[in-house]
Amino acid sequence: MSDIVLVARDGDIATVTLNRPEKLNALNLAMWQRLGETMREVAADATIRCVVLRGAGERAFSPGADISEFVTARATPAQAEAYAEVMYPALSAVRDCPHPTVAMIHGLCVGAGLEIVSLCDLRICGRSSRFGVPIQRLGLTMGYPEIAALIELVGRPTALEILLEGRLLEADEAYEKGLVTRVVPDEEVTAEALAAARRIADGAPLVHRWHKKFARRCLDPRPLSPEERAESFAACATEDYQIGIRAFLAKEKPRFQGR
Repeated sequence: MSDIVLVARDGDIATVTLNRPEKLNALNLAMWQRLGETMREVAADATIRCVVLRGAGERAFSPGADISEFVTARATPAQAEAYAEVMYPALSAVRDCPHPTVAMIHGLCVGAGLEIVSLCDLRICGRSSRFGVPIQRLGLTMGYPEIAALIELVGRPTALEILLEGRLLEADEAYEKGLVTRVVPDEEVTAEALAAARRIADGAPLVHRWHKKFARRCLDPRPLSPEERAESFAACATEDYQIGIRAFLAKEKPRFQGR
């Protein structure tokens, strides 16, 4: 089971790969389980400064869930709920990763594949990539957590357009609708995603964690507490802040320590 989701390290960058190339990386229940475990493992590793998520090969990030499994693993409401008890924690693990996440998207990115990348911080795809959630063709609904993530990314009207029509969007339209961060030529996807990951990893890791936390909190309409307001100034007490200021004044590249 362990080889269905791979982890590779390049210094402080971890690449997590959905590894079922013979199925275009369609997600079965075992892969959902391992994806959640893997993302929790990398989240706990303080030496990681950026996580890249991708599908094996260059034909697809993922076409979605493995539908052939549904006749045995998702045939009844009770089975669907049990399936979600594995799938939803995996999606939450992607969303809640404290390290910045970059989705490297080759080719098809549909259904559950789109759900995963929608929870990443950056999404970089090639011009031949296609996106969509044709779930209405299965007579199946998206669950609340999945719809909430899509609405947070593109807004309610566009989320409903994607769900109700079920059509596949080309890369440029996906960019216009906010589904992806950047579209590049197909042959440049890997290099661009890794370059973005390197730019992120070279930044102050504590600041990245705070920015992810603050950006999520900004979606909550409740007034900020005094403690939350104070936290927005906490970076000034870190060693990395001193490193960054000294490096800037000396016109040198900062080497942040995460402290």
